[in-house]
Amino acid sequence: MTYETSEPLPTPTADAPPAPADAPPARSRHRRHWNKVPEVTLYFWVIKVLCTTVGETAADLLNEKAGLGLTGVSALMSAVLAAVLVAQFRTSGYRAGVYWPVVALISVVGTLISDNLTDNMGVPLETSTAVFAIVLAVVFVVWYRRERTLSIHSVDTTSRESFYWLAVLFTFALGTAAGDLVSERMNLGYWLSAALFALAIAAVAVAHFALGLDAVWSFWIAYILTRPLGASVGDYLSQPTGDGGLGLGTVVTSVLFLAVILGLVVFLAVTRKDVTEPERVARQTA
Repeated sequence: MTYETSEPLPTPTADAPPAPADAPPARSRHRRHWNKVPEVTLYFWVIKVLCTTVGETAADLLNEKAGLGLTGVSALMSAVLAAVLVAQFRTSGYRAGVYWPVVALISVVGTLISDNLTDNMGVPLETSTAVFAIVLAVVFVVWYRRERTLSIHSVDTTSRESFYWLAVLFTFALGTAAGDLVSERMNLGYWLSAALFALAIAAVAVAHFALGLDAVWSFWIAYILTRPLGASVGDYLSQPTGDGGLGLGTVVTSVLFLAVILGLVVFLAVTRKDVTEPERVARQTA
């Protein structure tokens, strides 16, 4: 959301110097923006991993229990996602109770997209991983060329929010395909796969804080890696003991993680600990 300040715009005078050709319109200098994305805190990463876990287990659960087939479940969840996205775009700023359901549903849909390519269309994981990586790169290039930033601290227009959610969708699809590829090729099992991706995220954190890796790219690389991390954790908890899991099942695992997500989202909605105020956005994007 943008809003105008209450002070009037200055009236040009005859002796006023002309504005530079590339200067923004005078009105835009008096605008402030509400960011549509939460602050990147520990809460953000915890809920993100929980959402990716739910995306894996809920997609499996729906495919098993709904009786619609993989294609039918994909169409149903895509329709639900579209409805929640409409609500998200209509909000005036970040709202935890709207934002995080979108992330959870995108996690499910991103998983289903990858599963459809692999299971229904027979596309090799190497191919789908490469395709999703290319598409995501194209999204980032177009986003940057249009907006001159990929920062989530300035997702404050419809255009930027559209690019943001498109990028999020393909990070989930890419993370699903890449995670499955690593698990199948390396045959590490669920727990070791989760440890591997956790180490990769830790390496990104070290590269950012100790070696100066750009904050925007650090964020998006870690965002992609949390998808296979969450999926590995979800598989470990839900899959039968004979397959290397704990045998909790997709129902118990999905309900457990959804309950934790709900508790954290309610907490954030009440405390607003992850809300970026307009003045802070102005300082970060100046």
